[in-house]
Amino acid sequence: MKILIIGGVAAGTKAAAKLKRENRDLDITIIAKDGDISYAGCGLPYYIGGFIKDRSSLIVNTPQKYAAMTGVSVLTNVEAITVDNNNHTVIAKNLITNEEASYAYDKLIIATGASPITPPIEGVKKQGVFSLRLPNDAVNIRDYVTNNQVKKAVIVGGGFIGLEVAENLLAQKVDVTVIDFAPQIMPNVIDPEIASYVQKHLQKHGIRVLTGVAAQEVLGDDKVSALKTSAGELSADLVILSVGIRPNTAFLNDTGMEMFKGTILVNEQLQTNLPDIYAIGDCAMVSNRMTHSTQWSPMGSSANLESRLLAQILNNTPKNYPGVLGTGIVKLPELNCARTGLSEKVARDAGYDVETVMAVVDDKAHYYPDASSFITKLIVDKSTHKILGFQALGSGAVDKMVDIAVTAISLDATIEQCECMDFCYAPPFSTAIHPFVQTIHIMQNKLSNKLISITPAEYLAGKAKDYRVIDAGLAPSIRGAKYVDLAKVNAPIEGIGKDEKLLLVCAKGKRAYFLQNRLRHLGYTNTLSLEGGLFFNDVKVKTTSKLTPEEIKAVKALGFLQDKNTEDKFNGRVITRNGKITAQESKVIAEAADKFGSGEITMTSRLTVEIQGVPYDNIEPLREYLMQNAGLETGGTGSKVRPVVSCKGTTCQYGLIDTFALSEEIHQRFYKGYRDVKLPHKFKIAVGGCPNNCVKPNLNDIGIIGQRVPQIDYAKCHGCKICQPMNRCPMKTLNVVDKKITIDEKHCNHCGLCVNKCPFHCFDNYTDGYRVYIGGRWGKRVKEGQPLSKIFTSKEEVLAIVEKAILLFREQGITGERFSDTIDRLGFANVEAQLLADDLLSRKQENLKAQKHLVGGATC
Repeated sequence: MKILIIGGVAAGTKAAAKLKRENRDLDITIIAKDGDISYAGCGLPYYIGGFIKDRSSLIVNTPQKYAAMTGVSVLTNVEAITVDNNNHTVIAKNLITNEEASYAYDKLIIATGASPITPPIEGVKKQGVFSLRLPNDAVNIRDYVTNNQVKKAVIVGGGFIGLEVAENLLAQKVDVTVIDFAPQIMPNVIDPEIASYVQKHLQKHGIRVLTGVAAQEVLGDDKVSALKTSAGELSADLVILSVGIRPNTAFLNDTGMEMFKGTILVNEQLQTNLPDIYAIGDCAMVSNRMTHSTQWSPMGSSANLESRLLAQILNNTPKNYPGVLGTGIVKLPELNCARTGLSEKVARDAGYDVETVMAVVDDKAHYYPDASSFITKLIVDKSTHKILGFQALGSGAVDKMVDIAVTAISLDATIEQCECMDFCYAPPFSTAIHPFVQTIHIMQNKLSNKLISITPAEYLAGKAKDYRVIDAGLAPSIRGAKYVDLAKVNAPIEGIGKDEKLLLVCAKGKRAYFLQNRLRHLGYTNTLSLEGGLFFNDVKVKTTSKLTPEEIKAVKALGFLQDKNTEDKFNGRVITRNGKITAQESKVIAEAADKFGSGEITMTSRLTVEIQGVPYDNIEPLREYLMQNAGLETGGTGSKVRPVVSCKGTTCQYGLIDTFALSEEIHQRFYKGYRDVKLPHKFKIAVGGCPNNCVKPNLNDIGIIGQRVPQIDYAKCHGCKICQPMNRCPMKTLNVVDKKITIDEKHCNHCGLCVNKCPFHCFDNYTDGYRVYIGGRWGKRVKEGQPLSKIFTSKEEVLAIVEKAILLFREQGITGERFSDTIDRLGFANVEAQLLADDLLSRKQENLKAQKHLVGGATC
């Protein structure tokens, strides 16, 4: 039997290999449009991020290796043009020779996959605009990021691929914005409240996310410079289009093939409406395993399963494809997100009697190092108790959690059948009652009314607006709420009526449930427990009570310092990178000050913008407004690398270096890149464009000053009585001795004012560079830093010195002391020798992983 397969990658190659293993006598040919027939498409984002080093690692099999291993004939760079079902032939064109040929078949498998959709907006052909589908796409994107020193990227599309690319560009120190036209990220994948949580998490980790925003035009001359959107212009050196994919099935339009929106409709045997033709992978429309309605599942996992099953069917094994559950997972910065089965809305629309529960459970024994939590959403049918869907978030193995749910759904299991599942337990791996089973137990309590709760979605919709909030945490944590200590509740609580509506809130939900159990026993009739607790929900209570020191300290870490003239108002520091902000950013800051603060703005000495008079309850809304509308963050406090300060550099008549470009790179690499690195004290960096020292670089922990070192051509010196360069020297370090110019190198500050001032051209040559000062400080004990002996001539050298200084301070500084104190204690010569060597960089990872300086010395 002659089997022809159109398309390779996951579906085509898997089907061919399995067919050959089932029956070595089969005559099988693959024709593929691309030169690569088997590559790791799902690994492409990780090549961009540098986690996969070489392109060769993405290639699963070359055509030659695959053909030799399987016995399948492989023809690459051959594109199918049409299918003649009556004559059982496919007409295809060789893309190298442009010659057409006819290929006969007894059975035809279409596995042509899908291609990225290019949105119909102007400018998508400009340099710096990419889609991601093939290995060369990933190679081109990574090369473009490196060769063009990309600083800002906009990703159009907040699905799995778009978010994976965002994480990997962030790993390359690129400032990333994700936009999506839908009202949430990962639309039709996860439920809205979970998407909202993920969006906030991404923004906390430096990825700006804008939903409900449409791309309109790519701006720039030849290269992209910005993306025009319905929310305004977003500056960008790189734009990634990830708005979805379209099946590669246009060649079938006139064949009588039954299709839906470009996908090929197939039955349980993966057969099309045309005899002897089958379809698998991203081009095929299969069915949902639960509802049996059609469902498109363009996933590598689905493609492989469909291919293997079809190979058995074509070898006369009586099997049916059961359909898909839509299982998927995405890795994000310090958060994994996975799902399977039906979402809450889809389940309701399908006619199920739906109940959901949101649970926050430990992912392993709480006392074990690196223990964290899972956020789980379980969706079941009330009448049958069968599991309909499951979604999970966490820094750990959410795939394991969701895979258990996949197993339960596939076996048509009820929650009762999962109640006592005997999973592996040891502290490094799990909890004694597995976190999946704990979620099952919480659902059982809810279905039996032992737990009367409100979901996060219901809370956001205002279902508890008339309820009094009761703080049931281990310690008071909700400002304005009445705190109830669970351990002391043995009788009715004074001041709380038994018929009063009470919303019980704790950290994760467990203590709220325990408190509800006790209160119901004591006769309280109107209690609701908030699922997910404060871990998932943002609970606010209107109050006039005085702020606690802990609350003041917590917002100080976010860049909000209390106005001492008030009880609850703060001045919030908006990070401007280097004192330079755009007109749009300035507009958003002004709007935020008017909307959430007093309407007044000040500049700090560190060139941050301070929004004045922000009430405590407005802090989070203000931060969200700044991030959403301008990608701006607040901060700049604590024992960490502080935002860099810069003068105007080459935009000033005396400027010698581009301070904005250098300080922007320092900001990205060390303020943002080292955001989680605790130091003994604050670490301040300043960049000056010339020795005028307008921003006082030498009064910072590390200061960088632009230099212009004259290279005197003594042969051209005429020993003039009136020397023009000498007259221009503000430091009086030039003198004519024995009719030759001399320079006092010890006192020359390399300001460059002498350059090009000699009429005989002996001062025409110079070297631009950087002088680095270490150990300066402002404040109560002002101290000028000392310059390193070397004048650095490249930006890379300076960036390395900055990083080594930070690493030295973290490794050898004592908690609470300033960098200048560390230098005094170790000795300047010792510190300089370490900074000019590379040993600190070789110990970098060990240094950063060490549990040091958990409480630093900075007070603001």
